[in-house]
Formats: sequence, C-alpha cells, structure tokens
Amino acid sequence: MNKIQGRTMPKLFWTGKLTLPMALLVNSNNILAWLIGNSRKTGEMTKRVKQGYDGLFSDHVRRYDELGLKFQIKAARAQLEEIDIAGLTVLDVGCGTGAISFLALERGAAQVTCGDISSLMLKSGEQKASSLGFSPDKISFQELDAQCLPYSDNSFDVVMTGMTMGLIPDQNLAISEMVRVCRPGGLVCVGAHGPEHYWEAVDAFFRTVPKRYVLGYRLEYWPQSEKALRKIMTRCRLQSLRFKRVLWRNVFPSGSEAFDFFAPSPPHSGMPNFLETKSVLSSKKPVGITWTKELLR
Repeated sequence: MNKIQGRTMPKLFWTGKLTLPMALLVNSNNILAWLIGNSRKTGEMTKRVKQGYDGLFSDHVRRYDELGLKFQIKAARAQLEEIDIAGLTVLDVGCGTGAISFLALERGAAQVTCGDISSLMLKSGEQKASSLGFSPDKISFQELDAQCLPYSDNSFDVVMTGMTMGLIPDQNLAISEMVRVCRPGGLVCVGAHGPEHYWEAVDAFFRTVPKRYVLGYRLEYWPQSEKALRKIMTRCRLQSLRFKRVLWRNVFPSGSEAFDFFAPSPPHSGMPNFLETKSVLSSKKPVGITWTKELLR
C-alpha cells in the first residue's frame, strides 16, 4: 500500500460528545486555534502527548495499571474477539503497558512488537514481560511515533492499535503507516475512542480549566466515529472492513474514584486547575463515566 502523501490538518470541530455550552465554547476556541495556526502544529501536539504519558504533568499516569488496567483488558478482549492470531507476528501501535500485547501472546501469537511514544509506558511493559517470563524474541519494545513507523514495508502479519487513535494528530497518516508495514493479505485492526468516551469527565474538565490558559490551544484528544474511521481506512484501500462498537458505563461510588480513573489519561492533566475537575465530579454520587471503543478491521 502507498502511504498517504503529506500530513493532513487536524479536524476543526470537536468530534466527541459534550453538553451544548461546552461544545460551543470548545468549537469557538478551535476556530481561533485554526486562525492563529496552532491547529497545524502537529509536532507540538505529539510532543505534549509524549510528555503527558511520560509523567511530566501528573503522577497519576504512574498508577496507570493500578487505576485502569482492568478496563484496558476488557477493551482488549473485545478487540481480539473473533481474531485468530495464533502463529502470527503482531505489531501493537500505542501499546501502553501492553494490555493487547500480552493478550495476543496468550492467544498464541508467534511474536509481538510493542510500540509506544512513551518511555514510561514501555518500561512498565518490559517489567511485566520479564515478570511473566517472556524472552525478548517473544515480545520486544520500541519507542516510536505512530505517524512514522520505523519498520520496512510488509513487516508484520497483524498490525493493530487499541486506544491510541484519538491521541494522534494526523490519524490519516497513522493508519496509512499501519497499512504500509502490514504484509499483503494481513490484518489491520484499529481501535479508537468513540465519541462518548469519557465525555462526562471531559465536559467537567472543560468547565473548570481557566479559559485564559487555553485560548487558542488546539486539543490533543480527539475521539472518532465509525464513519470517520471508515473514510480513512477506505482511503488507504483496505478491503473487507468489519466494524464493531463496544460501549459500557463505569459507575464509581464517589467522584474522587471517578476522577482517579480519568486522571491517568493525559495530556489534559497538564492544564492549570486540572485538579478542580475532581470537585465537579465529586458533586454527584455515584458518578458514571462512559467508555466507548470503535473497532474496524
């Protein structure tokens, strides 16, 4: 497959669910970000995502597995359902601490390569691999940018990403790169944050962050719908597309627990007054946070 040429400008209007007042506020700010050129600074967006997941903004990310691994595993199981990967080589793009990767090994993958932009996430994955007794020839770890994969064409039988797509500025280029490194007749499986993903917590965050700090700021997190993903994957000439949508609502006994669940997902945690989001979520008991995952393969 040929790579989509050039980088595409990120979307202008917010692709996720929000209350009407917050949607108007965010989209007005997105227009300003486009007018002053911030929407085209994809390199800076990528850098902020890396900094967030490397723990520069918040210590919550260092508790990534403690606070959210069971939900990551639940999403990973949904993604690998009905996929036979026994004996195949797998690239996990945006692997995090390895939820999909270790499940792939459980299901008989011959070899898994875990790639992520965050050295902190990769270090955690390596520690788990060692504790589980996996050798480097069975599972390896590589720091990378999904928009420029450091592999030759046709390198893997299966190329997948779990919950990463919404954090990549140029999603067209990322999927094009996944297609490029997948062998002819192989499988590309894309999992993305759905429009409702975390919307309650995201809406609370937008309400509390001091607006003067984010004036003209282009957000890094952009969920996607099935329609948008299909359009990108069709442009990459992928065939026999299959779609699955997974949605559930996590209910927490307190707003504090709901905040802890949301907080390890940077880069919003680097914003001033981010901790004020906790007070908004704590105003209701119990607190529900929606988790959605759009799957195309």
